[in-house]
Amino acid sequence: MATENALYTILVEKIKQDTLVLPTLPEVALKVRTAADDPDINLGQMSDIIAQDPALSLGMLKVANSALLGRSVKVETVNQAVTRIGLRQIKSIATAMAIEQVFVSKNEIVSMYMKKSWEKTIDIASVAISLMTIYLKDHKHTSLTLDTITLAALVHNIGVLPILTEAENHQDVFANPTFLQQAIIKLSGKISGTITRAWGFSDEFTELAESWSDLTILPAEVHYLDFIRAGAIYHNVFKNESTKEALLTSYTKKGILPEVDYMQCDEFADMCNDVKAMFS
Repeated sequence: MATENALYTILVEKIKQDTLVLPTLPEVALKVRTAADDPDINLGQMSDIIAQDPALSLGMLKVANSALLGRSVKVETVNQAVTRIGLRQIKSIATAMAIEQVFVSKNEIVSMYMKKSWEKTIDIASVAISLMTIYLKDHKHTSLTLDTITLAALVHNIGVLPILTEAENHQDVFANPTFLQQAIIKLSGKISGTITRAWGFSDEFTELAESWSDLTILPAEVHYLDFIRAGAIYHNVFKNESTKEALLTSYTKKGILPEVDYMQCDEFADMCNDVKAMFS
C-alpha cells in the first residue's frame, strides 16, 4: 500500500508542478495539422504528406472505404482517399489515426496495460462514432461533426499514458490493478486536459477530455460528451445501474438513441464492428 500511495502522491505533485512527462503527438499528425491550417494547401500536397506514413496511409484508405462514408466504389490511392474524405475532415481523422502510435512502451507490463487501454478507447470510440453517424442522418443541420467525435473519442482517455509510464517506476502497483484503475479514474481527466492543451487542440477537445467521466456535468443540449458517455455505458465503464439508466433515458429524449435499449440490437453491434475495423 505504501508503494501505491507513493505513486499517487508523486502523480499529484507532478501535476501541480507541471513536471509530468507527457506523450508527444506523432510527427506525421503534427505535419498534417500544420498543413491543414495552411490556407494554400491542396489535396495533392496533403496526400504527399500522408503517403510518407504507411500506417496512416492505410488508415485513410480504410476510412475512405468505410461504411461510414457510404460509398460503394472503392478508392485505392491515398490521393483518392484524401479527395473523398476532404481537407476539412482530414485534420481530425489523420490525428485520430496517429494516436495509436503513442500507446507504446518498451516495458512488457506497461505495454500490456497500454494495449488494453487503447482497445478500450477503440471500443468506446466505435460506439460514439456509430451513434453520431445515426444522429447526423436525422439532424443534418447540427453543428456536430463526425470528424470531431472521431478525434474526441480517441483522445478522451489519453491521460492514462503518463500514469502508466510513471507506474513503470513503481511496478508493485501492477500487482494491484484495482488501485491502478482508481488512480486512472481520479487523475486521468486532468492529465488528458493537460495533454490536449500541450498538443495545441481546441478548448472543445480539452473540455471533453477533462470532463467526460464527470457526471456532475450534464449538457442540456446534445453534446459530444453524450456520445462518448454512451460508449462508456455500452462497455460498462460506468458501473452504477441507475446512473446508466438515467443517462440512456436522457439520450433517448435528446434523439441520440432511437430507444433506450437500441444499443443492444444486432444492427447496432454490426455497425460498431464496421467502425472498429477502421482501427484494426
